Amino acid sequence: MKAMIIETFGDSSVFKLKEIESPDLLPGQVRVKVKATSVNPIDIKVRSGAVPAVSPAFPAVLHGDVAGVIEELGEGVKSFQIGDEVYGCAGGFKGLAGALAEYMIVDARVLAHKPQNISMEEAAAIPLVGITAWESLFIKGGLKAGKDILIHGGTGGVGHIAVQLARWAGATVHTTVSSMEKQAIARELGANHVINYRETSVKEYVGKYTAGKGFPIIFDTVGGRNLDNSFEGAAVNGTVLTIAARSTHDLTPLHSKGLSFHVTFMLLKLLDETTRFEHGDILRSITAVIEANRLKPLLNKKTFSFEDVGEAHDYLESGNAVGKVVLVNKW
Repeated sequence: MKAMIIETFGDSSVFKLKEIESPDLLPGQVRVKVKATSVNPIDIKVRSGAVPAVSPAFPAVLHGDVAGVIEELGEGVKSFQIGDEVYGCAGGFKGLAGALAEYMIVDARVLAHKPQNISMEEAAAIPLVGITAWESLFIKGGLKAGKDILIHGGTGGVGHIAVQLARWAGATVHTTVSSMEKQAIARELGANHVINYRETSVKEYVGKYTAGKGFPIIFDTVGGRNLDNSFEGAAVNGTVLTIAARSTHDLTPLHSKGLSFHVTFMLLKLLDETTRFEHGDILRSITAVIEANRLKPLLNKKTFSFEDVGEAHDYLESGNAVGKVVLVNKW
C-alpha cells in the first residue's frame, strides 16, 4: 500500500511517499480504508522529534486522526461490520501505525461510527480534539449545566470544540480570542461572551464578567504564559484545566486560592491497552451531540492531499490556519 513515511525526525521535508506492506490483522483489530486525516500539533511534535517517548519506530507512518471505511474485521470484532463508516484517533504514535496511508490497522475499541450528518473530512477533524475537550470538561472538570466557564483559545482546535460542548452541556461560556475575525467565529460557535485578550486585561474581564471574583472553571488550551493568566483569573477554590503544561510557573496562586489543577494528555490512554477503550466510549457520546446538530467542526478553507502533508504541517505551524487542517486521501 502507499504511505507517507518518515525515516528520521526533522522538518516537513522528511515525509516520503513509499510502498509498504500492509500489516496482518490481529484479533480485535479492523482494517480501515483511509479517507481523510487531520493535522494536530502533536503530529508536528512527533515529526520534529520533540516527543520521542510517544513516537513510533522508523520507518514511521504518522497522524492519529482517521476517518474511513472498514474493509476487514479481525477475530472477535462484533461492534462493526464491513462497509461501516468510522472515525477515531487510532495511531501514529508509539507502537501504533498512523493514518497517512491507504489502509490503517486499528484497535476496534478506539473507533466509533461516523456521525451520519457530517462528511469524512469533518469526521477526520474531530477525534483527538474532541476526546481532549470531553475529557477535560466533563471527566476532569466536572462541568455541569448552569456553571460559568472561561475557555482560552475559543477558535483553536480543541477550543472550538470545547466552546460547543460547554454550551451543549448548559454552561455559560466565556472565551478569549485574538482578533475581530475570531470574535465573530466564536459567537457563531455559541460563546455567550467573547473577549479579545489583546485589548482587555485579565483584571478587566474578571471584573466585568465575575464582579472580580474570578471564574469557577477555566480551560486553558493555549499554555505557556497564558497559564499564569488562568491562575490569575480563577476564583477561590476554582478549577484550572489545561492541555499545555510543558512550561515552568510560580504555583503560589494555586496555593493562595486553593485551586485544583488538571492536565489532559489524551495519548496516555491511547497508548495503554487497558484504557484506550474509553476513547471509543467518548467518541460515541460526541457522535450523539453531532447528530443532534449541537457540534460541528470548524475546517480550514484550504485542504491538502496526503502527498502534500509536508505543506499541511508548514501551514499549521505558520499560524495562518483558522480551523482544523484536513488532508484527503486521493490514492
